[in-house]
Amino acid sequence: MRPDGTRVKNASAIVSALPYIMPRRYDAHDYITEYAEMEPMRRYIQSKRREGVRISYMALILAAYFKAYQQNPKINRFIMNSKIYQRNHFCVSFVILKTRADGTPDETSVKIFFEDGDDVISINRKIEDAVALNQKKEHNNNTDRFANFMFSLPVLPTLLVGLVKLLDRLGLLPRFVIDLSPFHTSLFITNLASINTEAIYHHCYEFGTTGVFVCMGKPVPNFLTGEYNKKIMPLGIVMDERICTGHEYALFWQTLRRYLKHPELTENGAEERAEMPEAAEA
Repeated sequence: MRPDGTRVKNASAIVSALPYIMPRRYDAHDYITEYAEMEPMRRYIQSKRREGVRISYMALILAAYFKAYQQNPKINRFIMNSKIYQRNHFCVSFVILKTRADGTPDETSVKIFFEDGDDVISINRKIEDAVALNQKKEHNNNTDRFANFMFSLPVLPTLLVGLVKLLDRLGLLPRFVIDLSPFHTSLFITNLASINTEAIYHHCYEFGTTGVFVCMGKPVPNFLTGEYNKKIMPLGIVMDERICTGHEYALFWQTLRRYLKHPELTENGAEERAEMPEAAEA
């Protein structure tokens, strides 16, 4: 048994066979573009700001994703050594820009863990805390320190990466290494909208256990409905098709669309105060 997941033994025959037919993650990439309406998210963000709470678009999208995952937990599976595992936690990795002590720009990977009781408010706080800590010039997170050590000697990276891959395949990789690695994650997300860049399809890394990669692109006029005075945000999504069936993926994305259209429901208790909108409204 792996420290980060439990072997799935009751999957259908075809789902169980896919990791053997497509043993590499890059063989199993599926691509889709979802579009998030900006107006419902903007209204919600403004309403929270009037209450003194600043919510980011990324926090809102992650909260919608997390809520949708809780109703469709198979999206949090991963493949390792041609076997399917259900992850025993939920985490998100993303890259942030920081400035080194000498003033030069740099990037660092951040990984945050969500708990069952989290909602958009607590998720937004976790993102803000992680970004604030990791943007400090003098701060190197554990992932940075591990990478600096690993690349300090010419031969060390090849040996260590090879050892990590071997232990990962055997299910013997220690949990503390998995927690350090941004590539062992439920979801990897990048916010290209923050640098005014269009959405791309970013591969799920072969190293690690990333099953879904979401890229937020800069908003564009709503060409879907012809309401060009309104905007939509493209989400470039790459998925590992082996972790669940197409039907299960479809249910997940349908649920995610509902939360993005009604972002107030990403708050705890909101669904008890108002009925979930019908699928026809999504």
